[in-house]
Amino acid sequence: MAHHFANEIPTRLLMWQRVREYAVPPSMIETATARRAVGDWAGACAAARIDVDLNLRAVRDRHGTELVTHLRADLRRLAPDLLRWHMPRIAPDGRLRPGLTISLARYRSSGATPPRLVVRTPPAWADAGQRMSLTLWEGPGNHASEHHPHPHPDRRFRLDLHRHLWDSGRSGELASRCGAGGTPSMAPPDLPLSGLSAAPDSPWAVASWATEAESLLRAEGRPRGAFTVRLGTRSHAAFELVAPDDSHAPTFRPLRETPPPREVAALPVLPEAAARVLPDLELLRAGLVAAERLHPLVGVALTASVPVAASGSPPVADPATEPGDPHRVECRGEVHRIALRDGVLTAIDHEPAQLRREELLVALGGPALPCLRAIDAVHRDPEALPAVRERLGHGDVAGALTVVEGLLGPGAVLRDGPLREELESAVSRRIDDGLFRAGLVAVHPAAGAVGDAKASGTVRTQAGHRPRLNRRTPSVLRRKRSSRARPRTGLTY
Repeated sequence: MAHHFANEIPTRLLMWQRVREYAVPPSMIETATARRAVGDWAGACAAARIDVDLNLRAVRDRHGTELVTHLRADLRRLAPDLLRWHMPRIAPDGRLRPGLTISLARYRSSGATPPRLVVRTPPAWADAGQRMSLTLWEGPGNHASEHHPHPHPDRRFRLDLHRHLWDSGRSGELASRCGAGGTPSMAPPDLPLSGLSAAPDSPWAVASWATEAESLLRAEGRPRGAFTVRLGTRSHAAFELVAPDDSHAPTFRPLRETPPPREVAALPVLPEAAARVLPDLELLRAGLVAAERLHPLVGVALTASVPVAASGSPPVADPATEPGDPHRVECRGEVHRIALRDGVLTAIDHEPAQLRREELLVALGGPALPCLRAIDAVHRDPEALPAVRERLGHGDVAGALTVVEGLLGPGAVLRDGPLREELESAVSRRIDDGLFRAGLVAVHPAAGAVGDAKASGTVRTQAGHRPRLNRRTPSVLRRKRSSRARPRTGLTY
């Protein structure tokens, strides 16, 4: 049965609904799956917009053949589109959480620090295209990642304990790991977050915390002990894992005495993928997404054990797949049609000679026909502009251009307006992504450089300085700066 929310659908589910619609398009999944099926893991990563910063020969020279064998096996099992599907995201747009280094796998090595296969997300100022990078983290002091804001693997976001979220060979474990066959999680009455977790729309997967904490502590070399769960920006809960012996299921309880903050910060942190309910599971239970719209590997794993609710709202309309019915405009007392002809949006009920005369009249300052005004409005601010923005925000430039061509035709010339601004902004921000990838810019280009940059060789920014908005400022940055309610922390799972 579907969850019945007390007031309205939670904001985080509406965000995840848009993410599932736009962030990983079906064309990406199909291309990446086809290339992975023939053993082309690098091609699959390219299809999923993941840059590979790996040199297997150099890794073999530094760490030996055994490590490279395990690394190559993981790369062949990697489903990069599935990895993108499960990456942490931030509200309100559902974009990739910026500046992360996430561990995918650990390898044994004779060195002090075991190498890890990691995936990185760029900082927010260079997130155009929503590209990620795949590389091998070999410990602190790796000069290849100095320009990344957080090169060390994050303790809170890690997938080496959840290989079913990126490993195509273990994706079938998703249902059992996320508790798809059970009821919504509820906290024991003695836990401090019981009031939050008892709600039917709670995002916390409390029922699986004990099992996940056991895996976490085992990976850290601790059979039993304490761990923490991040509940908010400045809120952490500390628990201890308790089990009579190895043959009994583990349980957890709050610590009898709250340790000092410094000791709490040193405890193992339960990863977000284990602490929160899988978004796809919430969407299915709430009827906000159809099973066939999920990633194929996710849909196969969940639909067999999740009671899918009837969708309470129609699916998100996709202008790229809708039939191309002509627009209808009331013009001079008649209803005229506007449709695509020869690759251009045209008023088909007017003669070409008449349209040329009317366009010349408009150029001289005269009034335009209602049909021409409608065509101009579609060029500047079409109804499908939100769908174009969503696709551009998630890096799906090809999908956005497909929507634009379906509306205006492949031969259309864009006019000044919101649509052209969005496309130009997407192009200009790709330059920032290239500069970051090349390691040429370490801070936001709009931060404004002051101080003695020649002496240190770096760019310094004045404390408290905020760049002035002007016509060259990207539209995305203008919206963020002009918004009064700009969240600094996002919703993740």
